[in-house]
Amino acid sequence: YKSQPRKKESLLTCLADLFHSIATQKKKVGVIPPKKFITRLRKENELFDNYMQQDAHEFLNYLLNTVADILQEEKKQEKQNGRLPNGSIDSENNNSPDPTWVHEIFQGTLTNETRCLTCETISSKDEDFLDLSVDVEQNTSITHCLRGFSNTETLCSEYK
Repeated sequence: YKSQPRKKESLLTCLADLFHSIATQKKKVGVIPPKKFITRLRKENELFDNYMQQDAHEFLNYLLNTVADILQEEKKQEKQNGRLPNGSIDSENNNSPDPTWVHEIFQGTLTNETRCLTCETISSKDEDFLDLSVDVEQNTSITHCLRGFSNTETLCSEYK
């Protein structure tokens, strides 16, 4: 961590510094105020530039997308400077950017299947996601909520 050359301050470097402070703390319990991280977050996104409570889901999406963008930009710069090791995947041959560790950890693929009730033809569409919007009901398990998310639905003709 510390042996790497210091990069320009970003939300990612501030988050890395925060995690480093937590990991290298001598005490088993304690408090580490995330001042630098919060300051950077407020600079980069006006939604978080106040002391009001914010949506945790929105924050997580913003953080994951921002970190992924920073990592992809760094990889792009390394390619332009010829510093990427041989054998790395070249995304210039396809339209999608190289996946990052954010994608490897958090991204999934959702497959939507649609079956025509008249001709029985099934069409599938894969969509990448970093989060799922699952309805959570009171006093139910996550398994029950996920089953509800993946239930079969009948589409009316206007939604085809």
